[in-house]
This record gives sequence, structure tokens and C-alpha cells, in this order.
Amino acid sequence: MNTAEIIRKIYAAIESGDMATAASFLSDDFVFSGPVPEPISGQQWLGLHVLLNAAFPDFSFNLSDVQVTGNVARTTHQITGTHTGDLDLSPMGMPVIPATGKKVKLPVEHAEVTFEGSQAVRLHADVPADGGVSGILQQLGVEVPAPSR
Repeated sequence: MNTAEIIRKIYAAIESGDMATAASFLSDDFVFSGPVPEPISGQQWLGLHVLLNAAFPDFSFNLSDVQVTGNVARTTHQITGTHTGDLDLSPMGMPVIPATGKKVKLPVEHAEVTFEGSQAVRLHADVPADGGVSGILQQLGVEVPAPSR
């Protein structure tokens, strides 16, 4: 399986809620960075997606492009979903947001995934200010908390 196929499998597994399959393609020391205050582990990244999938059962990355150069893949995606379940962001120190029924469509995002063999070791997402979890909250009409200092 080539790198582009692995990326597609990771994203598809997350969309379907199959975190075990997604995790099988992540190294033990996988790190996610970009739209989070500090880099997080693969387990934490997949855990966030468990919460998003519960709140947005139709969550989709809408992966539109994967370009591979050497051991680095660059992706383009645009997250969408319908908020039909409670969004539990208590692990992030926020309250549970009851379902609103609103559709969310974030701006196009780009990510860079670094591989060692067939394992993703790092994913860095370049997320616009109106993207990521804060973009979701904005589109749901929830006040976005100010960053802590």
C-alpha cells in the first residue's frame, strides 16, 4: 500500500469511527500539531475525533487531494458535518454543547503528514483562523473562549 492510500485509509477510518484502524497507521510516537495550543499524541487526536463523530455523525474530511514527495504527504480537505449529537468538549475544559441541527462547513485546510515506512509519525495541519474546533464553535453560534495565558 502506498502513502497516498494510507492517508485515505486513515481519513476514511476516522470518518467511519474506526479509530482502531486509524491508529494502526500511526506510530507510537505520532504527534498532531497546528490547530491545537500544543502538539498532542495520536491517542489524543483520535480521541478528539471520537467526540466530533458523536456530535457530527456525518463528519467528513472531504479529502480532495493527496500529493506525496518522498516521505511527506500533503493533503487538502474541507471538514463538514451536521450537529445532531451533543458535542462534549469537557476534555478541553468546555461545557457540553447540545445538538443544534446546524450544518458546519469549515474552510479548506491543508495538512502535511510525515511517514517513517508505512507509519504516520507527524501530522501538521494549517488551519485558517475560522477553521478547526474554534471554527466549528463559531458556526454553531457558541462563544469561543479566549486563549488562556
